[in-house]
Amino acid sequence: MQELIATLHNGQTFLADLPPAILTLIFMALGAVLFATVMALNALVAVYAERKISAWMQDRLGPMEVGPQGILQTLADAVKLLLKEDIVPAAADKKLHMFAPFLVFAAPCAAFAALPYTREFVFANFDIGVFYVASITSLSVIAILLAGWASNNKWALLGGMRAAAQIVSYEIPAGLAMLVVVMQVGSLNFNAISLAQDGGLFHWFILRYFPFNFIAFIIFYIATLAECNRTPFDLPEAESELVGGFHTEYSGFKWSIFMLAEYAEMLVVALVGAALFLGGWSSPFGSFMNGGAWGVFWFAGKAGFIIFTHMWLRWTLPRLRVDQLMHLSWKVLTPFSFACLLGVGLWMLI
Repeated sequence: MQELIATLHNGQTFLADLPPAILTLIFMALGAVLFATVMALNALVAVYAERKISAWMQDRLGPMEVGPQGILQTLADAVKLLLKEDIVPAAADKKLHMFAPFLVFAAPCAAFAALPYTREFVFANFDIGVFYVASITSLSVIAILLAGWASNNKWALLGGMRAAAQIVSYEIPAGLAMLVVVMQVGSLNFNAISLAQDGGLFHWFILRYFPFNFIAFIIFYIATLAECNRTPFDLPEAESELVGGFHTEYSGFKWSIFMLAEYAEMLVVALVGAALFLGGWSSPFGSFMNGGAWGVFWFAGKAGFIIFTHMWLRWTLPRLRVDQLMHLSWKVLTPFSFACLLGVGLWMLI
C-alpha cells in the first residue's frame, strides 16, 4: 500500500496534490469497504451452501421457492433482518449492547488485510502477519463476552462465559500448530510462508516432515473449529441449553452482524489454514496454472474446501459437553501440538 501511495503522490493525477496521510486514510477506508463487502457476500453464499449441504445430507431439497433452486432465499432473509425492529432490553447496558456486534465484526475484517491472495497482491505485507492475525482475531472473545454481559440476561451471560473459556483454551493448540510452520520458514510473514511452499503439491507443508506437519494441521483445524463456535464446539450458543447463547437478546440488524462475523471468521481461519499448510496461492501442479489470477482461484478453492468440511461436520457430530471440550483442548491437543513442535525441531536439527 505504501508503494501505491508513493506512486500516486508522485504521479500526475488529482490525488497527487493530497498529502500522504490523507491518501493513507482514503485507502484504509476503501480497504475497509472492500473487506466488509467480501464478508457480506461470503455470508450470503455460505448460508445458502450450508442450507443446501444440510438438505442433501438429510435427503431434503432445502430452499427452493425464492429464485431458481432457492438461490435468492438468503438475500430475502437478509432484507427481512434489516427491516426488523431493533429491540434492546430495558435492563441492558445500551451502549455496550450496541458496541459488541461491531467489535465482533471488526476482528475478522481486520484479519483479511494480512493474507496474501496472489504472488503479487498482498494488501498489507506484514513481517509479523501470523502474530497479527492470531492477535486481532482474539478480539472476538472480548466482543462475545461483552455481548453476553451487556444483555443483562443469564443465558447470554452463560454463553459469553462459555465462549471466553472455549476460545482462550483453543488458542493455545492453534498457536502452537502455527508455530510448527513458522519454525520451518523462519518468518511470520504469510507471503514468505506461501513462497516456501511454491512448486507443487509435495512442497506444501502438510506433506513435509510427515506425520508431524499433518498432525499439526489436524490440531489447527480442530482448534479453529472451536474458535468459530462451530459444531461440535457450539456450546456458547447451544439452543437446547442456552436459548440462543450470547446473542439471545439481539435481533434484526445487530443479530445479522453476529452471523456475518461467524461466517467471516470461518473464512479467515480457512484462508489461514490454506496459507500455512496447503500452499496458499500456489498451484498443486507446480508451474502449471500458477501465478496471476490463478492465485486467487487456488487460494479460494482451498479455503472453500475447508469451509465445506466445517459444514459437513455440523450435520455429522453431536455437541460436546463442557468437560469434554476442556479435556480435548488441554489434555489432548495441547500435548500433541508440543510433540509436533519438538518432532519437527529435532528433524530439522538432524
